[in-house]
Amino acid sequence: MSKPSSRRTAIKNIVAGTAAIGAAGMLSSLEASAGKLEKSKKNNNKVKLKGTINHSVCRWCYSDISLDDLCIAVKNIGFGAIDLVGPKDFPVLQKHGIYSSMCNGAELGLTKGWNHTEYHPALIKNYTEHIDLVAKGGYKNLICFSGNREGMDDETGLKNCVTGLKQIIGQAEKQGVIIHMELLNSKINHKDQMCDNTKWGIELVKRMGSENFKLLYDIYHMQIDEGDVIRTITDNHQYFGHYHTGGVPGRNEIDETQELFYPAIMRGIAATGYKGYVAQEFIPSRPDKLKSLEQGVHICDI
Repeated sequence: MSKPSSRRTAIKNIVAGTAAIGAAGMLSSLEASAGKLEKSKKNNNKVKLKGTINHSVCRWCYSDISLDDLCIAVKNIGFGAIDLVGPKDFPVLQKHGIYSSMCNGAELGLTKGWNHTEYHPALIKNYTEHIDLVAKGGYKNLICFSGNREGMDDETGLKNCVTGLKQIIGQAEKQGVIIHMELLNSKINHKDQMCDNTKWGIELVKRMGSENFKLLYDIYHMQIDEGDVIRTITDNHQYFGHYHTGGVPGRNEIDETQELFYPAIMRGIAATGYKGYVAQEFIPSRPDKLKSLEQGVHICDI
């Protein structure tokens, strides 16, 4: 039997070696994606996307770039959808042949949502109008939010959301529009948000009882509040109608600078048979924001 100190040293060396191998594997996968892009650029060729994942990007992350220019950049990268665009900007997307993969504009903001009945009249009016506009534009996804708790318990929030959303879901079903409530973290970014965990969100979907009401599973937000992302997606994918990305911590690029390994997450999503969109929702920290977007798309292109 070896001495305790020697044994501890050996275990430390094994653990360190295993960690190094794991880190090297992650880096090699991400570096392979980056290398493929660089090689393609040198040859003046575009890297064709594989088509397993339908890619999109959230408009607000590139607010300093005109929507026209973002549409052109998206097409140059090789995909064809932008998230979180409202009816007033549908004509711009249509001019460029870009799809609005998640529409917005009906909400009253992130804090005033369906869990408070005093907001129901305004929300019902807004969503009634927007459901028709989304359908007329040829789109099918429309975002919504629970709102802040403000001292409200989970059960009251669920009942209030159902009461309000039931008044618009019939129209959504008729028009072929899916209402998506986004899961947001309440630990860092959205203090007091009610829909901050999948358990509460899934219960709401169950009570709504409609294929036209789903959750927008934001990977960034749920990594912060819950973790266990791949298992959660695998076990509950039937309740999720849309996905957003983002680097943790910081909500920046989704490469080796953060803790999530997005190729594995994308494989997990693809394994569920999901055919919707995955939208990049990270805030680029580098000067060339569109290069960061291209990198993110290719990281997720499994």
